[in-house]
Amino acid sequence: MNRTRRPDWVPLLGHQLRRTGIHFDAVRIQGVRGEAVAARLIEATGGRAGPIVCEASGFRWMYFLLPPGTSRTYAWPLGVQRFGAGQRTVAYVGVPALDGNTWPLLWQSRPCALAPFVDPAALHALLAPEAGVPAPA
Repeated sequence: MNRTRRPDWVPLLGHQLRRTGIHFDAVRIQGVRGEAVAARLIEATGGRAGPIVCEASGFRWMYFLLPPGTSRTYAWPLGVQRFGAGQRTVAYVGVPALDGNTWPLLWQSRPCALAPFVDPAALHALLAPEAGVPAPA
């Protein structure tokens, strides 16, 4: 069963900014490429990809929320941005509530009991072949 689980960093209403590296790390991919990666990851996980936030306006960023401290474990391909602890700048990601009006942020995939975060290894495996990036040793 794929029950939605509301982590404490998900607001009850609307949306809120959350600092990366504390509650989660984030990998950000723009537009059609991000949408395609999200669709492939959701399909590959049988609908249990973990939290993926879509910014539905502007550049249409797709944010893949990973366990804290895991984004720096991988060499991400060109055009994929990572945000988390241990970086020079502080970054915030908008997180929508699970229900109600959260425009322009939407859940492409929600956190659930079986997938409280996106699996960084699975996400990297989908992205690495397109740039010839080797998996970590």
